[in-house]
Amino acid sequence: MRYVLRDLDYFQRTMKTPGRGVPYTVRDLADASGVSRSQIGRLLTGDLDNLDVNDAHAIAEALGVAVLVLFMPPVSPEQGHHDIAVSPTRRST
Repeated sequence: MRYVLRDLDYFQRTMKTPGRGVPYTVRDLADASGVSRSQIGRLLTGDLDNLDVNDAHAIAEALGVAVLVLFMPPVSPEQGHHDIAVSPTRRST
């Protein structure tokens, strides 16, 4: 499952003023989260807008914010649609 970045500007601001103190560089965040510098750099430039769920959680934890503040789970096209089998009813006589 992949999580989608909610707001690029917010992500950039959060790196500059994270919930845990000192601003992060791409390298710092990569080291703290275990996510590659390449992926973080691509998120920051807008070339990438989604990450594996584990990477999204790792970045959010390193920045000191809840994962759902930065990322959202994908919306399933099936969400809200339920197939209901309807069987004919019998009338009592």
